[in-house]
Amino acid sequence: MPTVSPYGAWPSPLSAARVTAGTLRLDHIQLDGDDVYWVEGRASEGGRHVIVKRSPAGDITDVTPPPFNVRTRVHEYGGAAYTVHRGTVYFSNFSDQRIYKQEPGQVPQPVTGDGGCFYADFRLDPVRDRLVGVREDHSKAGAEAVNTIVAVAPSAGGAEVPPSWHDVTLVSGADFYSDPIVSPDGTTLAWLQWNHPNMPWDGTELWTAAFNADGSLGPREKVAGGASESIFQPDWSPDGTLYFVSDRSGWWNLYRVTGQSTECIHEMAAEFGKPQWTFSMVTYAFIAASRLAATYAQDGEWRLALIDTDSLAFAPVDLPVQPLESIRAHHDAIYFVGGSATQSGAIMRMATGDMTPVVLRSASADRIEPAWVSVPEAVTYRVSDRDVHAFYYPPANPEVTAPGGQHPPLLVLTHGGPTGASSDVLDPKTQFWTSRGFAVLDVNYSGSTGYGRRYRERLNGQWGIADVDDAVGGARAMVAAGRADPARLIIRGGSAGGYTTLAALTFHQTFKAGASYYGISDLEALQHDTHKFESRYNESLIGPYPAVRDTYYQRSPIHFTDRLSCPIILFQGLDDKVVPPNQSEMMAEAVRKKGLKVKYVTFEGEQHGFRKAENIIRALKEELAFYRDVFGM
Repeated sequence: MPTVSPYGAWPSPLSAARVTAGTLRLDHIQLDGDDVYWVEGRASEGGRHVIVKRSPAGDITDVTPPPFNVRTRVHEYGGAAYTVHRGTVYFSNFSDQRIYKQEPGQVPQPVTGDGGCFYADFRLDPVRDRLVGVREDHSKAGAEAVNTIVAVAPSAGGAEVPPSWHDVTLVSGADFYSDPIVSPDGTTLAWLQWNHPNMPWDGTELWTAAFNADGSLGPREKVAGGASESIFQPDWSPDGTLYFVSDRSGWWNLYRVTGQSTECIHEMAAEFGKPQWTFSMVTYAFIAASRLAATYAQDGEWRLALIDTDSLAFAPVDLPVQPLESIRAHHDAIYFVGGSATQSGAIMRMATGDMTPVVLRSASADRIEPAWVSVPEAVTYRVSDRDVHAFYYPPANPEVTAPGGQHPPLLVLTHGGPTGASSDVLDPKTQFWTSRGFAVLDVNYSGSTGYGRRYRERLNGQWGIADVDDAVGGARAMVAAGRADPARLIIRGGSAGGYTTLAALTFHQTFKAGASYYGISDLEALQHDTHKFESRYNESLIGPYPAVRDTYYQRSPIHFTDRLSCPIILFQGLDDKVVPPNQSEMMAEAVRKKGLKVKYVTFEGEQHGFRKAENIIRALKEELAFYRDVFGM
């Protein structure tokens, strides 16, 4: 029989170490013949990213040896840091940002110099025996980095061991590039480009150009896109047809080029695209020239459909999991990172015959028993004149129940981006809270992706207003529904979600405590300190700087700490280049001077997002102890 204990004080076997140790970040699946590759981010190895290979026999082995860390710093968020061709792997190494070539059974050898250039999103151009990818040049001190599409190839006649390689610029002039894709016959390059102040989900352009005999590019042609149309994932079908995703209808739908025009493959109120925070995000893959598998988000959940490219017949597939990331396919199988509300994310293989997902590698080594899992409910509530979507997780512990008449403390989560999205797929760290008697509301506030361009653009000019109102409104809606204790409302978030957290605590009195992970406290300081990729992002979220400088001031929590009236804990990586440590330092000092309860926790060697197991564990422990102290649990 369950024991009776107050919400928030429940004992739980889901310790901080248990929900962290052995967990993996799984991404960037690649197929090479019958071999399957992916990248694992391992908290147990200090956040090191490792290329892993699975053979047709089912053997899983590490490809990249220690201390190599397969990560690129292009756009700071990176992604697409490796490619593989006939068993040879090329990857970016985090410590020096050089590209390395690793042949089967051999030690990785550098093929680029260490002159301040970062590389990402590269693929083999087999016709010309070279890599084609995105280069970000930081060699000029004090100047903005320069992004280009380059070919990286062995120098002619080089006798060095390892051989000397060199860069050749193929495309330049735009502020940003991604997805350089060589056509199957090797004759044409397609790519995406965009310029300040746009982010890739605001407006991008799809271009193509034919290769000249010497490997350079001939005249370029813009195929689609513009300042107010976001193009996502250009890809060539096996028969050489160019496909892409566009949100020209208000939803990211799938299109293809037919002669001099474009054709929508299947129009629907669903998202077949994502915000390109990292490189080489993919939502569809070709099984064959006449058949593709496409993933799409609808009502906050990811789904899968098979499309006949001849008839355009669209056939949804009923799956027990959501296909979340990195879909790949060949003639007899589909691969993706998938999960569900009761199953952690995993690398999955699904035979095209029976369409049954099989786990190849789980992101969590420790399965949580179903009785301990809080299954979320999708909720929609009204804030002013708009609907807001979220996932509500009730407290769940089979061994404990709360005294009658009590309501649980509520932890409101605000995701990063702010152009991001929350998922209802099982996250052991969420269960860390629910198993202790906390309810959790994971909010997809205005500006989130997955609900169409109009929902995404609600935040334009309204950052620090609409997102904060949506978080506050969510807490109030749960109180009104009897699902939360109004005296124990907590808000937490990281990065942009950390800013929403700080703004909600400063400009509203709804929450009684909060936690900011590498959050923004001074928007004007961020405008001067942040990296190229996001350096003009605030123009759409707030307005052009310095023309509306007063708005930046008025929305910065650091200037209004006199309005803050509740305890706060702040976490910060000291090597963060996206949101520098001074943002958290200033906020902690200001709150300290006011005499409020505040704790500032820093981590050496951590960047934007914590990757080391010991630091993630410590942060969870510190946060839980802070709340229990504040509320006397």
